[in-house]
Amino acid sequence: MTMPDPVPPPALIYRTRLPVRLWHWTNALTVFVMLMSGLMIFNAHPRLYWGAYGANFDHAWLEIGSRGTTGYVTLLGVEIPTTGVLGYAMGTAEAFPPLITIPSHYDLATARLWHFAFAWVLVIGWVFFCIYMIFSNHLWNTLLLSHEEMRGTSLWRDIKAHARLRLPRGEAARHYNPLQKIAYLLVLFGFLPLMVLTGLAMSPAMDAAWPWLLVLFDGRQSARSLHFLGAGAFAAFIMVHLVMVVLAGPINELRSMITGWYRLPPERRVPEDRA
Repeated sequence: MTMPDPVPPPALIYRTRLPVRLWHWTNALTVFVMLMSGLMIFNAHPRLYWGAYGANFDHAWLEIGSRGTTGYVTLLGVEIPTTGVLGYAMGTAEAFPPLITIPSHYDLATARLWHFAFAWVLVIGWVFFCIYMIFSNHLWNTLLLSHEEMRGTSLWRDIKAHARLRLPRGEAARHYNPLQKIAYLLVLFGFLPLMVLTGLAMSPAMDAAWPWLLVLFDGRQSARSLHFLGAGAFAAFIMVHLVMVVLAGPINELRSMITGWYRLPPERRVPEDRA
């Protein structure tokens, strides 16, 4: 009886550079604070409109409210009961419950201070990270898709593998996979600029200085709606990201984002046919 060849230990590689790690953790804190303070700001007027104008008696495409102790969400004219989750939760008649807002009690002025302060952190961090990506070749070497990865068959193969929870292993895990690259590029050059520009468009002072913002987004209320939808997309991205970290191995992934060192997951062993 022959013994199987010993399996070599997985390789330990330096995968995540210090600037990437610093930006990741700073951005993680910033986005959470901005999401939670943004929910408190939304609580001040929990209705969304399209166009230049919107007030209590105008038609809202989204409304979160309560009638007594009954919470509801009205989306495109369809009312959905949400008692205990939205509109009325934890004994509070607010659109979003105090557990997920900053501050945890109604305080619009303080929420705006938190939101605007961390908005500066977000923008400054994004600018410096873009400069780093360009001059370190991180953008071209790590994030941009290769010609092979941009092929429809390659992307479809990667989508099917993720749907089956068959994450890259071995040498394939050394670099970001195509879906990771697309997600990060959308966040960096899509969602982040959209959030910043729509946030500026909601400021009367910025509208006076840059009136093209209102033209770009077809009015302040449209900008507010897009800002809210962008925040929802950010929240969805974070949830998917955390799920993928757990599936890929949280200890290994956290070590990579804290120390930079990452242990390549071993290749899947294909069982040999038996005679």
